[in-house]
Amino acid sequence: MSIRWTYAFIDRPAGRLDRSRTFWTAVTGTRLSGLRGDREEFVTLVPENGADACAKVQGVLSGAGGAHPDFAVEDVPRFVKAARELGAGTAAEHDGWAVLRSPAGQLFCAVPWHGEAVRPPVVAGSRLDQVCLDIPPSGYEAETAFWAGLTGWDLLSGSLPEFRVLRPPPGLPVRILLQRLGEERPASAHVDLACADIEETRARHAGLGATLVAHGPHWTVMRDPAGGTYCLTGRDPQTGALP
Repeated sequence: MSIRWTYAFIDRPAGRLDRSRTFWTAVTGTRLSGLRGDREEFVTLVPENGADACAKVQGVLSGAGGAHPDFAVEDVPRFVKAARELGAGTAAEHDGWAVLRSPAGQLFCAVPWHGEAVRPPVVAGSRLDQVCLDIPPSGYEAETAFWAGLTGWDLLSGSLPEFRVLRPPPGLPVRILLQRLGEERPASAHVDLACADIEETRARHAGLGATLVAHGPHWTVMRDPAGGTYCLTGRDPQTGALP
C-alpha cells in the first residue's frame, strides 16, 4: 500500500478558476497543463525545469472550495480497500481512480502512480509542500489515527498542542498537517507554503493579488484572488521543518 507520490489539490469555485490558475502558477513558478475533465475543471501546475508536478487546481460547482490531498499508488484498488478498512467512505469511483472521504468527512483521492520522482524546486524562497487538515475537536483523535494508518508516515508533534504532522518519506513532495480546530464545524483543508522569509513572501503574493487575513505565531493566513485561504508558514522550504 506504499504511497509513491503526493499531490496538493487546490479547490476553488469554478467561476473564479482563471484568477486561481493565474495566481498559483505565478506563486509556484509553473505553467498550466492542458485542461481535463467533463467541464475542463482540472489542471496541473507543471514545473518548468523538468521536475514532476505535485500541485493541481480544480474548479468546484458549490461551496468556497478548499484543498485535498491525492495519493499516487501502484495499486489503486488495494489502497482503496485498505482505506475503507480504516473507516473511509467512497465518494465517487472512476476508471482507474477513486474519490474517498475520511471518517470526519475530508475528501482525498487515490490515483495511479506514473513514475513521478523528482520534487519541484524552491521558488522565490518558498515551496507549496503541505495540506493542512482542519478537524473539529470531537473527531481529532480518530482522524489522526485514520491518516496515520492510511499513510504509514511518521506522526510528529507540531509547534503547538493543536498540531500534529505526518511526515512522508524523503522525496515525497507534500506532507500533511492535522490541526485541531477550536470549534465544532465540518472538516476542511487548505494548502500551506514553507517560506524562508514570511514577510518577503507575503509582499510577493500581495503583488500578485493576494490579501492578508491574519497573523499567527509561525504563520500568516492569506486569501488568494479566487477567495480561497492558504497559509505562509515559517518553515525551511528545503526540509519542511521549523527553524
